[in-house]
Amino acid sequence: MSDVRILVVDDEREIVDLVRIVLEKEGFRQIGAAGSGGEAVRVARRFRPHLIILDVMLPDRSGFEVCREIRRFSDAPVLFLTARSADADKLTGFDAGGDDYVTKPFNPLELAARVKAMCRRLKLMEEAAAPAPVYDFGRFRVDVGAGQLWVDGREVACPAMEFKLLAFLCAHPDRVFSRGQLYEQVWGEESLGDENTVMVHVRRLREKIERDPGKPEFLVTVRGLGYKLTNPSRRAGS
Repeated sequence: MSDVRILVVDDEREIVDLVRIVLEKEGFRQIGAAGSGGEAVRVARRFRPHLIILDVMLPDRSGFEVCREIRRFSDAPVLFLTARSADADKLTGFDAGGDDYVTKPFNPLELAARVKAMCRRLKLMEEAAAPAPVYDFGRFRVDVGAGQLWVDGREVACPAMEFKLLAFLCAHPDRVFSRGQLYEQVWGEESLGDENTVMVHVRRLREKIERDPGKPEFLVTVRGLGYKLTNPSRRAGS
């Protein structure tokens, strides 16, 4: 989380310092601050925060107005801090472009939890928007976004877990993984006697991508260590 930039806007210095301390304990390192609406807009333009914690009651204008101004140049999630808890005020905040609402006095741990949750959602949205990779190994090609495996120009049906295993290995070419590591990375659980599952899936993948599954060129065994995915044509040309 050290790369996440957060802007805290509040005219009470004690609130800004409290929020900064709480967020720094959670691993956030890039925290900007502003004490008025005008300053908030200027800092937001320069600092380009990923997330904004914005007080509603500012000395020069309301946080709702500030949010509308910032929305002209930034899509950063906005979490309102306010002593006003009426539903009408919350709706006004959401209409202004806010994403969440915390009323004062607030529990610092709750605030930190909300910030982390917003950051997780933001990361998921960024990952979803990023183009999915296509891996080309010459004989076969893996289109992660489309969920397709092509071998010698023909699409080959590939069950979900086999596809996930192949995609993971494609993303880490020439790197050796033990069967336990592969099980943890692809199946998402600690390896507890399930290494045979990996062996079976490796065998099935070899039947799909190798010219001779008994003498694999791509998905090779590294004796005593595990498996790695390599590109023999790249080796020959190097």
